[in-house]
Amino acid sequence: MMTRKLPIIAVATAPGKAGVGVVRISGKNLCAITKALFQKELAPRQAHLLTLRDADGQTIDQLIAIYFVAPASFTGEDVLELQCHGGPQLLELVIKRCLELGKDGGLVMAEPGEFTLRAYLNNKIDLAQAEAIADLIDAQSEAAVRGAARSLQGAFSEGINDLIEEITQLRILVESTLDFPEEEIEFLENAQARQRLAAVKEKLQSLRDGAKQGKILRDGISLVLAGAPNVGKSSLLNRLAGEEVAIVTPIAGTTRDRVKESITIEGVPMHIIDTAGLRETEDLVEAKGIERSWDAIRLADLVIFLTDPNSGEDGLREQILGKIPLKCPVLEVTNKSDLLAISSAVPPKGAILISAKTGAGIEVLKQQILGIVGWNGSQEGAIVARRRHLDCLERAAEHIAKSEQFAANGNNSLELFAEELFLAQNHLGQITGKLLSDELLGKIFSQFCIGK
Repeated sequence: MMTRKLPIIAVATAPGKAGVGVVRISGKNLCAITKALFQKELAPRQAHLLTLRDADGQTIDQLIAIYFVAPASFTGEDVLELQCHGGPQLLELVIKRCLELGKDGGLVMAEPGEFTLRAYLNNKIDLAQAEAIADLIDAQSEAAVRGAARSLQGAFSEGINDLIEEITQLRILVESTLDFPEEEIEFLENAQARQRLAAVKEKLQSLRDGAKQGKILRDGISLVLAGAPNVGKSSLLNRLAGEEVAIVTPIAGTTRDRVKESITIEGVPMHIIDTAGLRETEDLVEAKGIERSWDAIRLADLVIFLTDPNSGEDGLREQILGKIPLKCPVLEVTNKSDLLAISSAVPPKGAILISAKTGAGIEVLKQQILGIVGWNGSQEGAIVARRRHLDCLERAAEHIAKSEQFAANGNNSLELFAEELFLAQNHLGQITGKLLSDELLGKIFSQFCIGK
């Protein structure tokens, strides 16, 4: 995919029936293909009502065609967009006919993300903006949509590029001093390098904080409801979801497999997994469900450990808590708080009291969840970020920290100081795609949908 120069074609709209379906073609010098399709040349950037016919002259569809001439197009190449009626079989026929008539011009089916890849390679967008297109399509909440839109407009890239420029200027000062050692200039003091380095560090930390919030918006939070049987996990799932998505009965062991539901809390996507009650059992089906429960717990961003103080199973509580991986945050919640007043049960110390039945304590629980996963509650100016971005920012921060250590040694460690700045700059450049291998680029764009 990285080296293809042929014109490409794909359906650019989602699969399924719709009023309109868009077929997109991109490549160099599409005039010949356009003339083969409609027996005429099309004026650029104008809507043309045309008829596409099959080899026997029968009408396939009456459609609207718009021709964009390079470089004023999404991909930076010539682009032809055909707005057809949106039946899946009809779009297949349109694609088939286009491939027949475009054969001499080398027209081939597009691979996933290839249109956006060409936009990136032709400098229409940088890599962070390209990824924002996929994130905008996949956004799971209004906040995620707005964050991805900001990234697409270049807000994230602008912050990265400004930081790279500041590091570049600092490197110039350091390396200039290396070229003229006879001047015996106390570089760090005269050029205020430490102050400038501190400003770089502060801006980098701000970007890291924003990227962490952005990753939460993009990927959401994997939230696992765990606990012994019949403590109210399914009832809590239904309460959070606002509808009956899980079966609730007084019989222990009703939930035998994972039940998943996605919701949003203050704009943050939450992927909630209700698991089978954790206990020893000889039932093979229930045992399999419990095994899957532990698999979900190991991959969770947060485990809500639900208890019922009226059950009298404190020993089971300690046993389950002891098996949850230490790296996984656990929020202990005591359910059925509405029954505590009429019983002598004492909830575990520090547990949040809720009633999945009445809704008491649910809003407090939501705020606790947001706090533990690191959401700061601010959506203003938020961008959407990926794990790749966080990794690059973290590595850049590590090199900036090392550069601080070498800066403290004065002129004795200027070469190492400059090298750490260079490495930090490289990692930041990988975010926007300035320094990235073809192999990694191919992997990133292969995750896009066909036609984008």
